[in-house]
Amino acid sequence: MRLNKFISHHTTFSRREADKLIFEGKVKVNGRVVTNPAYDVVDGDKVLVNGKPVKRSTKYTCIVYNKPKGELVSKRDDRGRKTIYDSLPKKYKHFIPVGRLDFSSEGLLILTDSPKVAHALMNSDLPRVYKLRIKGDITPEMEEAMMEGIEVGVEGAHEKTNQKKLKLEPFLNYQIIKNSPKYSTIKVAIKEGKNRELRRFFAHFGRDVLDLKRLSYGWVSLNALPTGKTRFFNKREYKLLKEFLKEQDDKNSKKD
Repeated sequence: MRLNKFISHHTTFSRREADKLIFEGKVKVNGRVVTNPAYDVVDGDKVLVNGKPVKRSTKYTCIVYNKPKGELVSKRDDRGRKTIYDSLPKKYKHFIPVGRLDFSSEGLLILTDSPKVAHALMNSDLPRVYKLRIKGDITPEMEEAMMEGIEVGVEGAHEKTNQKKLKLEPFLNYQIIKNSPKYSTIKVAIKEGKNRELRRFFAHFGRDVLDLKRLSYGWVSLNALPTGKTRFFNKREYKLLKEFLKEQDDKNSKKD
């Protein structure tokens, strides 16, 4: 893991603050001053910041945030737009978001102080469930693409995307709640949700996504959590997370 990332994940310093400390020579790895933020920290390395050891915590905390529209899932924005960290309590400023929701999307966002947990959840096939309202109707061709998968272009993508084409796997499930020529509502379950996958899917068929809300991520659901509020994982969610992490460790050990 990059040194600046290691410091921001295991302390209350932000990535930018970690960079400043590193450049100022206030960070040591195994007794030597390291001024390169990209230095690779491996297991067994001893990192000191301002003379104090950085402890790798084996405990972790997970929270659910009901992200409102109009917030970026980012530490900062060069255009001055509001980020989730402007709204979240300061004690969560070092927490890592599990995946992203774009500026115009809302709903469930998991954050954790554990890089291992964040990485495991982000790179899993756990179902992500979304509710969408689109302009126009849902056609048989769209349903076929949901069931069979499809390759889409840049319509609906972020303006700075490098992926001109995106191959989408079949949806895990979908439920049409309302289907009309003007507006339609649908609930879908997919494996990833990266690269504005759903917006690009519907844009491929000439449909604008008016509202997009994530309702659940794996076994964690939004339920009645108000917009802009947070909650801790409950006992059941922590129990299932622990079981999930053990399964992932077992899979990785078999690969090795």
